[in-house]
Amino acid sequence: MLLRLFIKNYAIIDELEVKFSSHFSVITGETGAGKSILMGALGLILGERADASALGSKEKKLIVEGQFDIRQKKAVIDWLGREELDQEDALIIRREIAAAGKSRAFVNDTPVTLTQLQQLSSLLVDLHQQFDTLDLEESSFQREVLDALAGQLSLLEEYHQHYRILQQQRQRVILLGEQKHKLEAQADYDRFQLEELNAAAFVPGEIESAAAELKSLSHADSVRATLEHLSFSLLSGEEALLPAFKLLLNELISQKEFHSELPALEERLRSAYVEMQDVARDLERLSQKVHVQPERMAHLNDRLSEGYRLCKKHQVATTDELLIFQQALREKCQVAIDIDRELSVQQKALQEAEQKALHLASQLSAGRKKQIAPFEKKVNALLKQVGMPAAQLHVQLKPAAIGADGSDEVLFLFDANRSGQFQPLRKVASGGELSRLMLCIKSLVAASLDLPTLIFDEIDTGISGEAARQVGLLLQELAANRQVICITHQPQIAGKAQSHFFVYKQLNQDARDAAITRVKLLDSEERIDVMARMLGGDHPSAAALANAREMLS
Repeated sequence: MLLRLFIKNYAIIDELEVKFSSHFSVITGETGAGKSILMGALGLILGERADASALGSKEKKLIVEGQFDIRQKKAVIDWLGREELDQEDALIIRREIAAAGKSRAFVNDTPVTLTQLQQLSSLLVDLHQQFDTLDLEESSFQREVLDALAGQLSLLEEYHQHYRILQQQRQRVILLGEQKHKLEAQADYDRFQLEELNAAAFVPGEIESAAAELKSLSHADSVRATLEHLSFSLLSGEEALLPAFKLLLNELISQKEFHSELPALEERLRSAYVEMQDVARDLERLSQKVHVQPERMAHLNDRLSEGYRLCKKHQVATTDELLIFQQALREKCQVAIDIDRELSVQQKALQEAEQKALHLASQLSAGRKKQIAPFEKKVNALLKQVGMPAAQLHVQLKPAAIGADGSDEVLFLFDANRSGQFQPLRKVASGGELSRLMLCIKSLVAASLDLPTLIFDEIDTGISGEAARQVGLLLQELAANRQVICITHQPQIAGKAQSHFFVYKQLNQDARDAAITRVKLLDSEERIDVMARMLGGDHPSAAALANAREMLS
């Protein structure tokens, strides 16, 4: 609810403050007095664009400030929470435009963007001006009207929850599909490489061990010949070392008792002789084990050739590095397998989510379809009351792809003259017709929708008399549970309001007698006088005054 509107230095408004009623307020005044300027200033805090041309004085900044009571506005409170803005019972929106044209917006003294301001203001105020592209023309609002009349807003909210789940599930499937597509480009080659490594079946250190063994086998002939020669030279032959060494040992033994140090030397020589015997036996044993093994060498050559080829292919140097690469390939291939499995699970979940959403959408469609005929009948009857006897509204409901609000395309079609040619509202309805049509519709759905403050700018265009009175009654009824503000030229409408504001011009002696706009909240007698002037001109007759009193009573 709009509690207070403060305007400073906007066009011909130097400074004024208006405090509005919580229910039905009207604003009247002569043409050119500044009523539209008042709405223009209000538009600034609703997020409309402005520049320095809006400034009254080019030496001072423009300020528009609106104070709103949001205690009953859950949507507003939720929005403030999402945007991490201060939440208080009173919400203050301020718009400032400097002389240079720079614009700033604040919510509870916190700077916000113009986009944020537009989002917030749409939850607070519904401003209907002539020639605006009204919410009435938006398909989402038209669907909401049918859902409100069908009493299925809770069903719609349930659908919204499932549709969000459906969208999230679709996104999961898309992301998994993209991952699978990326992996598939490499997966076949990875599998081929893994199969090649699996077939090679190398074990840790195998290539290095095979290289060492092959080196040994390739020198088997020379190694055996050397071993046999050493063994022969130690044990046999005319100049065998061990027999000669034995003779030398015996010679030393024969003399050891003649010198004190000889026994020690004899012991050392005996140890060397024993060691040489062991070496000779090992040489003989080893020479018998060393053989040329062509088949083994061929096998080792094959393994080494394969190992070196794979190491070069995968740019590694050792068997262990090759096995690490093999494990990485195995894990990559497993990821591809896991994604296939997960994609299958998520696709099944997507089908279930789609079925649930389609089921709820069909329920919504049935409820909307059921409301079309009675809705058209009620709206068309109200259109006659508000001075549009030839006007007709037709609701078109067509199936559509499942979306955020179900699987329907809702379109309000309008015929102002019973021509039989129904067209979309924006093509055939004037600003005044749109405003009155919106009034008729909102009077029907007011009990079901949490409507914001409704502001109608010259909704009475082209009507008078009984039609104007009926518009006043509808506005009065609409304001029973919400705030309604209406700019009007009709006393029949003004007489139904709880509060009456009068807009007028006066000369500003501080600014060389320039005209400035003022707003006054009228008391009972002032209302009678102003309404009598609306009925009978600047010098109202006794009859006009009596008529004004009757309208107010």
